[in-house]
Amino acid sequence: MANVLYLSHATREVYDIIRAAVPAGFELVTLETNDDAERKRRIADCEVVIAASYPLRRDVIDAAVRLRLVHHQGVGYQDTLDLAALRARGIPVAFTPEGTTTGVAEHTVLLMLAVVKLLPFADSELRAGRFHINALRPASRELAGMTIGYVGMGRIARATAERLRAFETTGVYHDPAVRLGADEEAALGVRAAELDEVLRTADIVTLHVPLTPATRNLIDRAALARMKPGAYLVNTARGGLVDEAALVEVLAGGRLAGAGLDVFETEPLPAGHPLAGLRNVVLTPHISAGTRDALARKMRAIFANIERFHRGEPLRNEVRQ
Repeated sequence: MANVLYLSHATREVYDIIRAAVPAGFELVTLETNDDAERKRRIADCEVVIAASYPLRRDVIDAAVRLRLVHHQGVGYQDTLDLAALRARGIPVAFTPEGTTTGVAEHTVLLMLAVVKLLPFADSELRAGRFHINALRPASRELAGMTIGYVGMGRIARATAERLRAFETTGVYHDPAVRLGADEEAALGVRAAELDEVLRTADIVTLHVPLTPATRNLIDRAALARMKPGAYLVNTARGGLVDEAALVEVLAGGRLAGAGLDVFETEPLPAGHPLAGLRNVVLTPHISAGTRDALARKMRAIFANIERFHRGEPLRNEVRQ
């Protein structure tokens, strides 16, 4: 029997979804508390770790004396795994594109619609007895006819562009690592451009790149200043891509019309954060891929890969760097 530790602390309902995917010959090990001391105790008997949003740090890796494989639950492993410590031990790492694309693409469109319609503000005001039937007309927008600027054009960005075709948008994208073919650009209604043009021309800039040393604070004060006045920023990738203090300034000052954010520089978002006081900001707690459908799909893919590894077959989606 091979033990598999689920590194994040979760509810019984979440653990039940994961257990439904566990094949014969494997035992799921879960946490009773969100405590690293318990993680170190439990990981000592485990051959595999499934890591999600909670970071797998060197001190926990050092306690994993039987560890043979780390499988990241999503695609953003760069800022949640201590890759240097794992490489030093010769422990392979795989990631999971399955289950992420649909949920994040849908959530990206959701944030766009919510922020251009000022949905959270309208909802909270209505619940407080204020019926703004006309007051939001000068600020509320429609997606139709907008230019969407994609920073990154991987799986999630392409899935987002595909969905936004129904909203009659056009797109411009920047991705040094990806250049779509002419047919796919035409099908998605997008064209490639330099980052500066994306920022200058887009009505909505949406971020779809991993957090690396090269991309940290990619959307800094200077980048925000280059964005089109009255534009919107949407981020379902990683909070560290954006200088939040600078973003608060341009939102509060009215230069940008709004932002839809699922990720933040510090998570959980600290109580009283300035972003929470702005009516033109939509905030969600890093849940873009957090659906039961996505979790079930991810776990089926992960345990199929773990079985593949234990049979001595090549891993799918192994990190090769």
